[in-house]
Parts: sequence; C-alpha cells; structure tokens
Amino acid sequence: MRRILFCCFLISACTVGPDFEKKDVFEDAQIAQTLKLTGKSLKISQKWYQDFHDETLNFLIAEAISANTDILIAIERLKQARSAAQIAKAEYLPMLNLKTGYDYTKASKNIGLTADTDYYLLGFDANWELDIWGKGRRLNQQKKAEFDAAYYTLQNIKNVITSEVASTYFTLLTMEQKRKISVKNLQLQKDIFKTIDEKYQAGLADESAYRQASYLVEKTKAVIPQLEAQIKAQKNALNTLLGQLDFSFKLDDHIIQNAANYKIQNLLDLPSNIIRTRPDIKAAEKALVSQNAAIGQAVAALYPNISLSGLFGFQASNLSDLVKSSSKAYGYTPTAVMPLFYWGQLKNAIKLEEEKTNEAFQNYRKTLLSGIEELSNAITSLQKEYISNLAYKNAFYNMQRAFLTMREKYDNGLIEYASLLEVQQDLLNSQISLAESNGAILNKIIAFYKATGGGYNDDE
Repeated sequence: MRRILFCCFLISACTVGPDFEKKDVFEDAQIAQTLKLTGKSLKISQKWYQDFHDETLNFLIAEAISANTDILIAIERLKQARSAAQIAKAEYLPMLNLKTGYDYTKASKNIGLTADTDYYLLGFDANWELDIWGKGRRLNQQKKAEFDAAYYTLQNIKNVITSEVASTYFTLLTMEQKRKISVKNLQLQKDIFKTIDEKYQAGLADESAYRQASYLVEKTKAVIPQLEAQIKAQKNALNTLLGQLDFSFKLDDHIIQNAANYKIQNLLDLPSNIIRTRPDIKAAEKALVSQNAAIGQAVAALYPNISLSGLFGFQASNLSDLVKSSSKAYGYTPTAVMPLFYWGQLKNAIKLEEEKTNEAFQNYRKTLLSGIEELSNAITSLQKEYISNLAYKNAFYNMQRAFLTMREKYDNGLIEYASLLEVQQDLLNSQISLAESNGAILNKIIAFYKATGGGYNDDE
C-alpha cells in the first residue's frame, strides 16, 4: 500500500494541458505612441474627483460606492467566486465520513443456501480521487482566475459608477445653470416688454414690436419647465446610482462657471502600460486564464482515473461487543478507470475548450482595443473642448457688450425693436452655449479619468 501511494505522489507531479502564456496583442510602447503618451508615471487616484473640490460630489460618490446596486451585486459575485475557489481546493483531497448503522437481513428460504445477517457498524469511510494528471490543479487555476476576474470586474464597476455619478451630477448642475440663465433672461425680457408695452399704449411703438416682445417672453417661459423636468430626471438618475429613493442634497453650480480653470497640463503624462492595467482589461485577461485552465481539465479526462477508498471501524453482531478490539474491521480498495471508447467525445471536449479559449482571447483583444479607443477619444475630446470653450467665452463677452450697446440705442429711440430682439436672442444663446461647454469640459475630464481605469488599477 505504501508503495502504491508513493508512486501516486510521484506521478501527481504531472499536469497535462497547456500552461497559460500571456499574449501581448500590442506592445506598450506602440500603444503609448498611438495615444501620444509621454510614458511618465502620472498617478491616478481612485478619489480623482476630489480635485474638483466639491463636497457634495465627494459625498454622493461615497454614498454610491457603499450602496449602489451594481456594486453590491459585484461584491456578492466576488464572494461567490471566492467560495467556489475554496471548494475547488478541496476537490481532490481525501474525504472522510463518519459511518454508523445497523444491518439486518432475513434471507429467503427459496433461493438456496443463504445466511441471515445481523450486525452493528461504527467507523470511518474514506475516499480519495488522486489528482495524477493535474485535473484538480487546473481546476484550482480556473477558479483562482475566476476569482481574480470577479475582483477586477468589481473594480471596473466601481470605476464606471464613480464616473456616472460625477457625470450625472455635473449634467444636473449644467441644467441648473441653464435654468438660472433662462430665469435671469426672462426677467430682462419682461423689463423690455414693460417698456415696449408702455410705448405701445402711448402710441409710440407699433404692434409688431409689441407682439415680438410678448413672443420672446412666452418662449423663454416655455423653456424653463422643460429644464426643470430635465433637472428632475437627472436627480432621479442620481437616486438610482446611489441606491436611494429620494436623496436630497444642495445644488451649487459655481463649479460649472469655473470649469475651464481645471488644470490638464499633465494629461498625457501616463505610463505606457496604462491601458493594459485597466480593470476591465485585467478581468478579460483573467477570463482567458480561466478558460485556458479548462483545456487542461479536458485533456486530463483522456487519462486513467485512480481513486482509493477505505474503511476502518468496528463491526459486531451484538451492540455490547461493538467497540471491543476483536470487532475491528478495515479494508481498502484502489480503483483505476481507463477511458477506452467514447465516440470522440473526449477529444471533441478538448477541441471545444480550445475554441472557447480562442474566443476568450479575441474578447481580451477587443476589450484592449476598446480601451485604447476610449482613452484616445477622451483625450482628444477634452483638448478640443477647451478650444471651443474659449471661443464660446469670447462670443458671450462680445454679445454681452453688443446687447448693452443696442439696449441703450433702443431706449434712446435710435433703433427699432427688431434689432434689439435679434441681439437679445443671440445673447441668450451664447450664455446657454457657454454653460453647456463648461459642463462638457467637466464631463470630458470624467471620461478621461474613466478611460484610464479611474485609479482602480493602482494595484499594478
């Protein structure tokens, strides 16, 4: 028996199937060149959003991280993956059962010579399937990789939720800024309408100017409820992200007005491997590792399966004699099963796992390419938005000065109302465009941080 066990342990050093070899789809230097990264070590913190210096935003994200349903689901899946990994570790260890029972059999008189049985049993029943070909080790590799994939999936979901909360919050502030602009312009339009109404009543203004001024007031009035509905929709979206029904918080839109002040000089000072360390790409890579281990399990099924079972305990016809030394009983049974003819099933099982592994590799490659695309678009969009923002800011400044000049001319009777109306509409449009561009800068900064992995790759 000792020789058998010794031989089994020697053979168990064998692990069939391919070991995982990391395939770099693209070199880090090639990716860095494509993205125009400097290769420096700009560190992205998981709390990058704190650089906006907005306490409400910090509070909202902290709430989302602790209560968002997607994050909580991912945490439970991570726990499940950990339990599955623990189960796999014990799959090929000896199993021991405590066995007790009573057996009574009254034999039939019509089946020839037989003997009645009547005895008690107490002992241990052991079973051990030897992991000779490494099937169990491949299973452990698979479950460990699945656990790692679940971990990186959780990190990626945290990255996505953090970004979504920040983006939804800034979109909400942008809507609030646009509402304030509309309310302010509505008051200005009412003041102008009051002047025109007085002139119209006195016969100093024609009906066309009166109707145009009234139209502009009503048009702006109609915009405000729409903006309020959009604000409510953004608040509802935040509630969902936070896992809340009605989460109240104070709105302070000053950050929208100062969005262009956010510094992005070090935008490209990212390490060359920043894409490869994103949590979604790491999760895809671990899924590939897991699937590769499944090939080894399929290959191991081609080889003999050896198991040992044994019993040690006591047997006696009388309960009082059960634990006496003379009642000791033991036995062991080595078993070997060699697959012979399965109609190609086992070989096709290997082929199936290899095809799944090829699919997992293509999914990893696709995720990597998507990450490169996302970061490239985020960098370009943010850089171009700053250029647009400067133009919107200059346009608003010029329209503001033009409106003040035209208003003075109209009050002095030097121009018709139609000229003032055109400038007034352009002023409102320029204010709205500038507010939208300010909000776009903040959202594109968020998109940049999300594309880098949001700091959730800092374990590399």
